[in-house]
Amino acid sequence: MTKSRVDIDRVFHALGDGTRRAIVDRLSQGPVSVSQLADRLGITLTAVGQHLSILEESGLAITEKVGRVRTCHMAAKGLDALEQWVRNHRTEWEQRMDRLTDLLGESETNK
Repeated sequence: MTKSRVDIDRVFHALGDGTRRAIVDRLSQGPVSVSQLADRLGITLTAVGQHLSILEESGLAITEKVGRVRTCHMAAKGLDALEQWVRNHRTEWEQRMDRLTDLLGESETNK
């Protein structure tokens, strides 16, 4: 990925597909060849390549070709962006819930 920042929309798009989530799950166990992914998923090499292209664009996978074998690895950039997005939204919603709890507590004490 050439950009230093990952587009969170691309990450969500990439993870919105079950096959790509299965690829990410497999990559989390360690590097694997494209042909092994195709065999495991029961899809063509072309289809795996298309899915990997999307995963690479989103910062979730890296592929490298050594000789005739293309190997895939997990990439952290996309997961880091996703984790940051979740953390930011969790903090925001926790603060809102705390304010709501305070407001509800105040209304109970005013009865």
